[in-house]
Amino acid sequence: MATEQGLVIDTNADIATVKTSRTESCKACAQRESCDAGGGKNEMKVKVKNGLGAKIGDTVIISIKTTSLLKAAFLLYIFPVICMILGAVIGKQLAAFFTFDESLASVLSGVLFFCASFFLIRVKGEKMAFKEEYKPVILRIKKSGI
Repeated sequence: MATEQGLVIDTNADIATVKTSRTESCKACAQRESCDAGGGKNEMKVKVKNGLGAKIGDTVIISIKTTSLLKAAFLLYIFPVICMILGAVIGKQLAAFFTFDESLASVLSGVLFFCASFFLIRVKGEKMAFKEEYKPVILRIKKSGI
């Protein structure tokens, strides 16, 4: 599990808003859309499931499953490259069939597939955002606040 420490700044029903520092692992998180920059470039606010009943002012440890991070990282970094390569190969095959310049067809098709992959990532990311396995949770309350 990937864990981070943060400070609870707001609670609402079973959701807590936690202020934490932005790290490299944030780039691969499916919930990055629910985070927003706080006081600066390195601070952010994360909405997390509050199953432990943390209160405002508590220092908490939040976590997200490592498998979820790996799936999101694959989707963001590897999937577009695979799509681009696949597009280039398909473009080359189609160029031979339509007697078109193979290099130009490969480039155009590769770029088209690469751009299309971002649309697919956006659609998949929106679906992932609603799944519980991709939502961060409060693992434990480290220090009680107020």
